[in-house]
Amino acid sequence: RYEDRFDGVLLSHEVEFEGDNEDGQDRKVDGDGKRVIKAKILDGLVPYFGVPVTANMLLFSPQPEMILEGKVEMLGKESIHAIVLGVFSAAIMADDIPEMFKFKRRGHGGKFISQSDKRHVIKKGSMIRFSVKRVDTEMNCHITGSLMPPHTGCMRWLSVHDAEYASEISSGKRKPRDHTKSEQKVQGRTTANREDSMVNSERPRKSRKRAVGE
Repeated sequence: RYEDRFDGVLLSHEVEFEGDNEDGQDRKVDGDGKRVIKAKILDGLVPYFGVPVTANMLLFSPQPEMILEGKVEMLGKESIHAIVLGVFSAAIMADDIPEMFKFKRRGHGGKFISQSDKRHVIKKGSMIRFSVKRVDTEMNCHITGSLMPPHTGCMRWLSVHDAEYASEISSGKRKPRDHTKSEQKVQGRTTANREDSMVNSERPRKSRKRAVGE
């Protein structure tokens, strides 16, 4: 689900309870080898206590003009539909498909074939690179894309005939993908009732660090 406060969709996270280590010594562990976390009693909220929390999060956060990669699931004369990261849907409509691509129907399927190079084909199952035009956060990050910018199209064809993309692959120096942010630390204070173990979290404070890609 798209989270406005993170400006993206949470893909994975790892939580660490910091606790207080007032004596400067290593944290203790219990009989099961688990760390013992010190907590503070919260004034006016007895019997609640607070523990500082740090979370590393990986977010999917596509933005306009970013380059994404996806697998074509369905296509027709008027559109190409792909899946990004196996979860997020993307649609490229006819106005955003270059005129050099002509749709040819074959049986129950079809394919887009470039008139400038008939080896450049986009069909069901093809991996494509496309530019993000807009993102609909109300539809769980549905993406509208475009094949009009340079260095977009079928990835197999680009790997051979697009010098910039091919050089990234051959050099092994491909930049991080635009759509993912690097892990981000979020600190907050979690409160818990000692009697019934109910947990409540205040809204975390964010410090973003983006992975900048192509």
